[in-house]
Amino acid sequence: MTITQDRPTAEHTALDLAGDDYATITVHKVTESIGARIGGVRLGGDLDARTVAEIRRALLKHKVIFFSGQDQLDDAGQYEFAGLLGQPTAPHPTVRGNEHAVLPINSDHGKANSWHTDVTFVDRIPAISVLRAVQLPAYGGTTTWANTATAYERLSPALKALVDRLWAVHTNLYDYVAERDEKRIGGIDVQEQAYRDEFASQVFETEHPLVRVHPETGERTLLAGHFIKRLVGLNTHDSIDIFNLIQRHVTRLENTVRWNWSPGDLAIWDNRATQHYGVADYGDQKRVLHRITLAGDVPLSVDGVHSTSRKGDASHFSSLS
Repeated sequence: MTITQDRPTAEHTALDLAGDDYATITVHKVTESIGARIGGVRLGGDLDARTVAEIRRALLKHKVIFFSGQDQLDDAGQYEFAGLLGQPTAPHPTVRGNEHAVLPINSDHGKANSWHTDVTFVDRIPAISVLRAVQLPAYGGTTTWANTATAYERLSPALKALVDRLWAVHTNLYDYVAERDEKRIGGIDVQEQAYRDEFASQVFETEHPLVRVHPETGERTLLAGHFIKRLVGLNTHDSIDIFNLIQRHVTRLENTVRWNWSPGDLAIWDNRATQHYGVADYGDQKRVLHRITLAGDVPLSVDGVHSTSRKGDASHFSSLS
């Protein structure tokens, strides 16, 4: 596969992320490093182009944005709105969804209580994720996001020089529910096991740079998370140590925002510049959120080299943006 792509510049970054003036929406930061609440807009497929552009600009700047009071949205409305921001992908490379490209994030299938960026085991990592609350527990069920662009910027020059040259193999054969409750008699229940088997029904492996250049902002972001199998060219011990080092920088509390879901909430995050973690703090209550992902590009290293698929063809999942 031959891919041509202009390499983003530092000037491009300053242009895209500068300014806090919005004409059609309100934007209020949640933390200094990441996250903003967006108001003054009723989401749907009928939004005008200026409002959509301002939502996208806020997303690029704040990495994850939150909307409240969007009770009018159902799966079809969520799909129509998401389509204004980009091209929806299939629900997942291996897991079935529904006709509106929705992947249900359902606690009956397990709890994604581990830091990750969505679907990094394929070459064409989704650009944006749109997540809507459907059924919430009486307490808990929060989600936390981390900014992988600021995590990179805050590295020392020596660590930047190290990670700029490293590559990692990502795979979907990660144990997605590694922190599951082992106290149940018989271990994992049948429904959860069936979902995990479907998740791993087709094996994907992709070699990605540990640092990618964001295709819209030009920022350097850390591409890590729990789908990493190993770092290329390093032994197991060194891979684990460097992986843990990077994850520690990404997930420092000062670099994160935690969202307590309410009915009618919708979150959008830049999947190219974040990791997230669904906090399993709600016991045996049911929690359901519906996710739509938007097509992204093949990551580009700081040296201008694209990621390479090692196993599996993701063309059925997503076109390239």
